[in-house]
Amino acid sequence: MFSVRRLNRALRGLYRSAPGSRLEAEQGFVLPRPFRKPVRFLARYCRGEIQPPRYTNAAMISTLFAATGIYGALVGGHMPNIAQAVTARTGFAVDEITVTGNREVSEIDVLDRLELTGWTSLVGFDASAARDRISKLPWVENASVRKIYPDTIEVKLHERTPFAIWQHDGQLSVVEKSGNIIAPYNYATRSPLPLMLGLGAPEVGANFVSKMQEYPDIAARVRAYVRIADRRWNLKLDNGVDVLLPEVGMERALELLGQMNRERNIFDRDVVSIDMRLADRVVFALTDEALARRDAELKEQAAASKKKPEART
Repeated sequence: MFSVRRLNRALRGLYRSAPGSRLEAEQGFVLPRPFRKPVRFLARYCRGEIQPPRYTNAAMISTLFAATGIYGALVGGHMPNIAQAVTARTGFAVDEITVTGNREVSEIDVLDRLELTGWTSLVGFDASAARDRISKLPWVENASVRKIYPDTIEVKLHERTPFAIWQHDGQLSVVEKSGNIIAPYNYATRSPLPLMLGLGAPEVGANFVSKMQEYPDIAARVRAYVRIADRRWNLKLDNGVDVLLPEVGMERALELLGQMNRERNIFDRDVVSIDMRLADRVVFALTDEALARRDAELKEQAAASKKKPEART
């Protein structure tokens, strides 16, 4: 009460005329215009000239509690959750999701990275964070996430381009032309991909496979490209024949190989391997059956040559 009485005396001293009149110049100062009405209202309230409306105290207490709750939510970091709950129940809950551009990426994986709940609000949904999470999927090169009000999320994907299947350490992986591993091979890749084996094959495989397209008759029979000691290549044909290419002069060896196949059909002969690593010769390794037949033919020829002189005598 002491402070209120002092405030009343101070406010009465500001006025020399009726309540609400202008300040007298001889008082020594004039309040700025924005403060004049609040001060007059406060002075009249303190003199008891203004009666507050009914339930004013209850409204002020409720306002105080509400302000305290809002402040606590802001300080505690709960305001986004509150905004999510309120907006989701007022017509902005996510109800539809569209995913385009995916062939290898499962829609289930995309939905999992969106991290939606049953009452996720489109207003509070962080599209940038969702895009970053989706971009970390193995097959995704880049992604865009867009909010379409009032209740739709649109996801567009651009997937990585597979180049080959690389076998290493007993595992199969899908790789890009750059040699980067995309993901483990799951036997469901939709396009036929060349198979590569050996250390260093993915890094240099793109150039070699591109060079092989200049020899379509050979490339059509290749089942796997084998990198040897990260220096040279072997070709594994579809009938199991191995072609050993040289480290130097590979183009000349491929031209000769194509010519021999066209003229003698060597790919379909009873051979296990065709060694072209030597510059002056081609070495054929026969199958066991062909080797046995070859030995039998040589023995017959040797026996026949022995009988011819006896017949002359």
